[in-house]
Amino acid sequence: MKKIAIIGSTGSIGRQALEVISVHPDKLKVTALAAGKNNLDEFAQQIHKYSPVAVSVPDSQSAIELKTLLKNPVKTEILIGEEGLVAVAAHDDVDLVLTAIVGFAGVKPTIAAINKGKTIALANKETLVAAGGVIMPLAKEKGAKIIPVDSEHSAIHQCLNNDRMDSLRNIWLTASGGPFRTWTKDQIDKATVKDALQHPNWSMGKKITVDSATLMNKGLEIIEARWLFDCSAQNIKVVIHPQSILHSAVEFCDGSIIGQLGLPDMRLPIHYALFYPQRVDFVDGPVLDLCKLSDLTFESPDYIRFPCLKLAHDIAAENSTLPCVLNSANEIIVGAFLDSKVSFSAIPDSLKRVLSKHRPITKPDLEDILEADRWARQEATAILKAIV
Repeated sequence: MKKIAIIGSTGSIGRQALEVISVHPDKLKVTALAAGKNNLDEFAQQIHKYSPVAVSVPDSQSAIELKTLLKNPVKTEILIGEEGLVAVAAHDDVDLVLTAIVGFAGVKPTIAAINKGKTIALANKETLVAAGGVIMPLAKEKGAKIIPVDSEHSAIHQCLNNDRMDSLRNIWLTASGGPFRTWTKDQIDKATVKDALQHPNWSMGKKITVDSATLMNKGLEIIEARWLFDCSAQNIKVVIHPQSILHSAVEFCDGSIIGQLGLPDMRLPIHYALFYPQRVDFVDGPVLDLCKLSDLTFESPDYIRFPCLKLAHDIAAENSTLPCVLNSANEIIVGAFLDSKVSFSAIPDSLKRVLSKHRPITKPDLEDILEADRWARQEATAILKAIV
C-alpha cells in the first residue's frame, strides 16, 4: 500500500489523481490533502470519502468554514497556511507527494518533502522553473525521486528508460498550439479571456490554459526539462502537434527517435507517476486505438506570433534568478488578464519590461529565489498599474 499526499486536491490534477486512486483502493491510500479556499465544499467531500490523517487550508477562516462543512466530527487534523502545506508534504505517514498546486507556492512544500526523502510526483512545473538549481541537487543529496506528471515530461521520462544521457541528441517537446494556432498576430493580440480559455484538446485550470494560449507553458516546460533531465537547453526542441497524441519524444545520437503516444488524458501520466517504477493495469483508463488515427501532423513554432515562448527559450539555459522572475511575473500578469484588467497582448509586453529591469543573481540559493519572486510580483504589479 502506497500512502499518498496531494497538494492541490481540488484542482484539475488533484481531482484526476483521486479518480486514479479510487480505482486502486488496494494499492493506493490517501493520507494527507491540501487545498485552496475556493472549493471548500468539494474539499469537505474529499475528506469524508478518503479520511486523510491531516489536511491543510490557506487560513484560519477557511479552517473554520471547513469544520462547519464537515458537520460530523472527523479525526482529520486541520492545518493552516504555508506551515500546513509543508506539514502535509513532510508528513511521516506519506510515501509519495503529488504536488499539484499552481505556481511558485509549490516550492516550499516540495523542498519539505525532498528533505524527508519522499518520492515527488511533480505536477507543479513552476517549482523547477524557479528553483531547479536548488531542487535537483537537494533531491540527489536526500535520495528523493522526482517523477514528472506533466504529460510531456512523463513521456520523456518513459522514453529515456535509463538510457545514458551521453547518447541523447535532442528532446522534442510537443505542443498542441493552443486555441490560437491558426490565428494571425493581430487576432491574437485582441483575444478575449473567453477565447484564451478555449483549449482544443485539454481540460485544465484557467491559468495553465492561458499559458497554453500564449505558449508560455511550453517555454516553462523547456526550463523544467533542462533541470529534470540534466541536459542542455539548446538540445530541447519544441514542435507543434495539434492532435496531442505524441506527448513528446527523445532523439538519440544514432538518429533513433522514441516517442510516447496516448490520448490527451492527464490520468495516464498521473497513473504512471503514482505507481512508478511498476506498471499497473489502469482498468478504466483511456485506450488509444492506432487504427482510428487518421493523421499526425507537426509544425515549427512561430516565435513572432507567440513571443512568450521566445522569452522563455532565451533564458532557459540560465542558472540564475531570471527564470524565477519570468515565472512569478507571468503569474501576476496572467491573473490580471483573467480578471479582464489588461489585454492579451499585454502579457508578453509586460513580461519583457519586468525582465529588462531585473538584475539577475547567478547560481542563486533559496533566499535569492524567494527574494526574486517577491521582487518580480511587486514589479509586475507596478507595471500593470501604469497601463490599466
